[in-house]
Amino acid sequence: MELSTPLSLVLVIAGLWSIMVWPIFLKRVLKDPQARDANGAPTRFMTTNLMMISTAIICALATAVIGVRGLIG
Repeated sequence: MELSTPLSLVLVIAGLWSIMVWPIFLKRVLKDPQARDANGAPTRFMTTNLMMISTAIICALATAVIGVRGLIG
């Protein structure tokens, strides 16, 4: 399957956008008081958000790679 240039660009932009946005959210989660309990151990809030963020970044990387491969040929 061959991707058109405009579609490839959309994929690259979408991937890069997600790669830029999710780390900012991660910083906010890590600073949130709900992220750690009284003993400093990670809570379910932190674990859930870390899993969500890591999954989103992996998908973003895959999206950007597919877009770049579409541009290259």
